[in-house]
Amino acid sequence: MGLYRYHGKKLEPAMATKVVQPTNNGLTYTFPLRKNAQWSNGDPVTAQDFVFAWRRTVDPKTKSQYAYIYEGVANAKDITAGKKPVDTLGVKALDKHTLQVTLEKPIPYFNQLMASDFFFPQNPKVVHKWGKKFGTDAKTLVYNGPYKFVNWNSSDNSWTQVKNNRYWNAQAVKVPKLKYQVVKDASTALNLYQANKLDRVELSGDTSKQMKGSQGYGVLKQNSTVYLELNQKKLAFLKNQKLRQAMSLAINRQQLTKKVLGNGTSIATSVTAANMAFNPSNKSQDFMAATKKTGAANTKYDLTKAKEIWQQGLAETGQKKVKLTMVGDDTDISKQQSEFLQSQLEKLPGLKIELNNVPYKSRLSRSVSGDFDIVVTMWNADFPDPINFLTLFTTTASYNSGKWSNPQYDALVAKSMNEDANNPQARWHDMVAAQDILNEQQGVIPLYQNGQAFMTHKRLQHIDYGPGSLYNMVTLRVKNDK
Repeated sequence: MGLYRYHGKKLEPAMATKVVQPTNNGLTYTFPLRKNAQWSNGDPVTAQDFVFAWRRTVDPKTKSQYAYIYEGVANAKDITAGKKPVDTLGVKALDKHTLQVTLEKPIPYFNQLMASDFFFPQNPKVVHKWGKKFGTDAKTLVYNGPYKFVNWNSSDNSWTQVKNNRYWNAQAVKVPKLKYQVVKDASTALNLYQANKLDRVELSGDTSKQMKGSQGYGVLKQNSTVYLELNQKKLAFLKNQKLRQAMSLAINRQQLTKKVLGNGTSIATSVTAANMAFNPSNKSQDFMAATKKTGAANTKYDLTKAKEIWQQGLAETGQKKVKLTMVGDDTDISKQQSEFLQSQLEKLPGLKIELNNVPYKSRLSRSVSGDFDIVVTMWNADFPDPINFLTLFTTTASYNSGKWSNPQYDALVAKSMNEDANNPQARWHDMVAAQDILNEQQGVIPLYQNGQAFMTHKRLQHIDYGPGSLYNMVTLRVKNDK
């Protein structure tokens, strides 16, 4: 468990005793830690445990895939690049129960980051004891959260978590034991659920379509969206806004999500995920709702309008017929998705779409190298803030594979991260305005937001994932229905 955790939309203290506000113009965070917090082996959880874990993550010897998320903490980038020693990282223990973090510049979403597992503490004694074996089975781990593993190995397809009686708030944990089972086939999982052998199962594909609307069915939206990027560097005519808008309007997202995919996906009117970030002055206003007017206007299926502005775009660019290759993944569902998109887009006069479905790694490398006309791609947010998506499409961003560019958009994104970084409401308006520009111009074409479809027994109550999709186990309750 880290410094904070989400309870619904609200960020609450966890290992910290309060949600702190930065000092020193947004550069310094000083976290008071719980003095009664313990690891499951009885060791105290101290500020030094956070220092150790953070340094270990950014150390290039660790080769952590998520070291980049520390960028902005003083010296983190130089440390991961091997330019500075690990102990220069901007984190220190002022005493056993006070952690201080120094940033290179204000990070307006820094408190949200502190709820992420990338920033959890680690017990140095245990890590050093087990070395390369650390984390490979239950005996090599210790826990500072509400539950702990018992008799678990990394190769197991089932495992059990039991209540951690040394958790600082153990009295709030009401479910003593949780059992998990890996079931790779969704139909088998559904059968086990219907036989009352499982209380909650994830569905996909046909099983999700079959059970939608039935008692116990629900969808957990993920901070992940799927969208089309058009290669505007390779094919200059795709810089024409009308052509991009027409392609977006020609796609029936309702059919795509409900009939083709049917696995918990939902229509996206913007590339930034819904149910993730909320207006700081109006906690009920979702970011996607704040930009829905421009988003809906450019993603609502309207083939008549699509054909009209497509013809206008062709005339403006001097094109007669257009032949594009669309790159996607080679899974069965991705192939079905590509075929659907092909059938939709080819309704535009003179447009021919060829499909090229390739392995995931090949699709990624081709996106990076610009070896595509259209690519079906996806982004998963690392933390629940719109900037996670918006920075992708600035002019010089490495993930801006389609090379869409707009100076006003760039300026708004930069403003939200710099001069307005310490002003939450001004920053919100910057990001909304930037998203509106991206929506209006269809710099990328949003398709849908990913989601996980579940069947959940009515006896499971208060399942809380929060905007970061991290499970808050403390809230879980089981109703005795016997």
